[in-house]
Amino acid sequence: MEIHRRGSSGVSDRSDEFIGESIGESIGLLSRMPDIAFINGRFVPWAEATVSIDDRGFQFGDGVYEVIRTYRGVPFELDAHLERLSRSAKELSLLQPYSRTQWMEWIREGVKLAGYREAKVYIQITRGVAPRDHAFPPDVSPTVVMTVRELHPLSPAIRHAGVAARTVEDLRWGRCDIKSINLLGNVLAREEAKKAGVFEAILVKDGLVTEGSASNVMAVRAGSIVTAPEGPRILSGVTRTVVLTMAAKERILVEERFFPVDFLYTADEVFLTGTTIEVLGVVEIDGRVIGTGRPGPITRALAARWARLTGSG
Repeated sequence: MEIHRRGSSGVSDRSDEFIGESIGESIGLLSRMPDIAFINGRFVPWAEATVSIDDRGFQFGDGVYEVIRTYRGVPFELDAHLERLSRSAKELSLLQPYSRTQWMEWIREGVKLAGYREAKVYIQITRGVAPRDHAFPPDVSPTVVMTVRELHPLSPAIRHAGVAARTVEDLRWGRCDIKSINLLGNVLAREEAKKAGVFEAILVKDGLVTEGSASNVMAVRAGSIVTAPEGPRILSGVTRTVVLTMAAKERILVEERFFPVDFLYTADEVFLTGTTIEVLGVVEIDGRVIGTGRPGPITRALAARWARLTGSG
C-alpha cells in the first residue's frame, strides 16, 4: 500500500485614496506577470512588494488573512471567503480597507493579471505601521497585502492512495475561529508532521480532536460523519461548509461534536477538507491503519461530488 508522506467591516479613510489609484493605472505599470503582488491599492512587481519593519503584522502578528483558490481562473466561494475576512477583522477591531465589491474587483484583476489557470490568492490585512507598543495605535491605516501564485493541485495518485497523519497537542490560543496571521501553534504542529514524514498534523486539546494544522478533520463511522463543531476552538473552513452541505444532499448524517483520539483510530474513514486539498482521505494516523487502508466510500463520493461542483474532475 502506498501512502503519501510529506516530502519535502467599515471602510477606512484611506479607501478613497486606494480606489482613486484605479486598477487601470496599476495595470499600466505591469504586463502579464506570473506571480502578482498587491500592496495598499497597487499591483507592483514582486521585487518591489515591501512593507515597513514597524508594521504591526511583523511586530505582533496583529492582522488577519484569507486564502482563496481559483478553478479555471474563477475564484471559488469568493463571497464566503470575504465574509470570513470581514468577520475576522471585526473580531480584532481592524478597519476593513475595502468594501466587498472593491475586494472582488481587486482579486479578479489580480487573478487576470497572473493568468494562471489554477491560482492561490493570499490576502492579509494588518493594523498598520506604528511605533512598537502593544496597545492599539491611534489614527493608523491598515496595511493590505495580496499575492497571486500558481496552485499545483495534489496528484490523482495521492488522492487515490490517501495520506498519513499524526496527532499533535493543540497549543493554539482560545480564538481559533479568527483567521489570525498569528500561526505559531499551527507552524509548530506542521513541523511535527514534517519530522514524522506525514502529510498533516491532527490537533488534540484536552483529549479531544479539534482540527488539522491547515485543515478540518472529519471521521466516518456507521455511515455518519462526525466533526468538531463551529466555535472558538476551530477555524470553520469554507470548504468544510460546502462539504457538509454536499453530505446533506447525499443524505449522509452529520454530527458536529468533539470526539477523542481513539474515535479516529477506530473510524471507518477519516478525511480532511481545505481550500487547496479539497476532500482528502486519511488512511493512517499515528502509524495505525484507518478502515481498509484506502479512502472509503463516503470520502470518495464527496470528493467526486466536489470535482463535479468545481469542474476539476
